[in-house]
Amino acid sequence: MRQRRLISTAIAATALLLAASGCGGEETADPTVAPAGSSVAYPVAVGAVTLEARPEKIVSLSPTATEMLFAIGAGPQVTAVDDQSTYPADAPKTDLSGFKPNAEAIAAKDPDLVVVSNDTENIVAQLDKLSIPAFVAPAATTLDETYDQISDLGTLTGHRAEADKVGTDMAAKIDEIVKSVPARTEPLSYFYELGPELYSATSKTFVGSVFTRFGMTNVADSADPTGSLGGYPQLTQESLVKANPDTIFLADTKCCQQSAETVKARAGWAAVTAVEKGQIYGLDDDIASRWGPRTVDLVQAVADAVSKVPA
Repeated sequence: MRQRRLISTAIAATALLLAASGCGGEETADPTVAPAGSSVAYPVAVGAVTLEARPEKIVSLSPTATEMLFAIGAGPQVTAVDDQSTYPADAPKTDLSGFKPNAEAIAAKDPDLVVVSNDTENIVAQLDKLSIPAFVAPAATTLDETYDQISDLGTLTGHRAEADKVGTDMAAKIDEIVKSVPARTEPLSYFYELGPELYSATSKTFVGSVFTRFGMTNVADSADPTGSLGGYPQLTQESLVKANPDTIFLADTKCCQQSAETVKARAGWAAVTAVEKGQIYGLDDDIASRWGPRTVDLVQAVADAVSKVPA
């Protein structure tokens, strides 16, 4: 598990993928699934992808796309998902890889649509040669991009109305959660930990945008001011201790078994405000690393943590 997380954080550091693997999702509320029944007239085109008919054999090589597809009611059309798609539990998980996609292995599933999070190893062109359409649903950097991506998948799969409802419901729930947290006179600072190697995510990333909704300041921003690291810098212990964050959020609780206790045991961290005051909060790795419908759960987790910090 440790090796897999190191790979994930390295990929994050180069901004190639945002979807870390985790060890399987904790039990959370089911994503909003809108009622079926909407109709989409084919052919449809989204970006470079044109479909002549509704896809009935979808292969998803993106854990986030898998969650989106099931949330919009397209789950019955999904026939295979990658080895990191841990949610929902009934998704047809296989040994297909989104990190190292194999065109022949994908083609063996006889898909009429493949969804990937990036064009690793030029997989889109490889599939095109096999007459298999591939839609790239890259890591979002804002909530609006998430809503757009959900709508795009809805259009492609014949569930546009359901997809729009999922996005609208997400936005409403997130707004409600954010408004429920009392405003502070001084913003809280935070460190978002992707791994014990101290990789983090800046405010320019998707997860950073979630914390920005709460008016929080990110101590990792100064480590990648120009964005040349893709928003995923690795901090040094010295710089982190000097930054002295008010709060620490751990997105490596399952993959790397990090917790408030392990952070407190780190040499030289005792004087950090978050450690001294016990303001260290564990997150579900999978939810925290994806940009799909369960982002609502992430927002709620941040809200719960912020509400515990004395004003």
